[in-house]
Amino acid sequence: MEDLSQYGHAIVALAGTAIMGLVMSPLTALRKQKLGLAPGASPEQDYGLETYRWHRAYLNLSETIGFFVAVTAAAILAGVDPAFVNWLASIFFISRIALVVVHVKGIGKPNMGPRSFIYVAGWLCCLLLGLAAIGKAF
Repeated sequence: MEDLSQYGHAIVALAGTAIMGLVMSPLTALRKQKLGLAPGASPEQDYGLETYRWHRAYLNLSETIGFFVAVTAAAILAGVDPAFVNWLASIFFISRIALVVVHVKGIGKPNMGPRSFIYVAGWLCCLLLGLAAIGKAF
């Protein structure tokens, strides 16, 4: 196997994204608990409520982290150019941080606001990583 140190930024992005989810999970749960919600319950669907915004930020991260891990690992294992993988993984990670901030602060409209564009940036990074892994494998 190649020297994985070439993929340092991508590895940090993978670990950082996982740590972000690990931190957000209890923070979101504590906010829901303060509202008297049972474990696993969803708060009222109102972006005006901080707890709902935290809940959505955490769910959005949870919904995308598996895809990010899969395509990044595939790109690394396939030997895709480390600079390309590092850039895309880093952009994805930064987009996730930005998305959490935008969600939690309630910046913009629920639809077609900053959240939508930031989400698409991360989604595009994952798509490009996946396509690069497939292209390199063949």
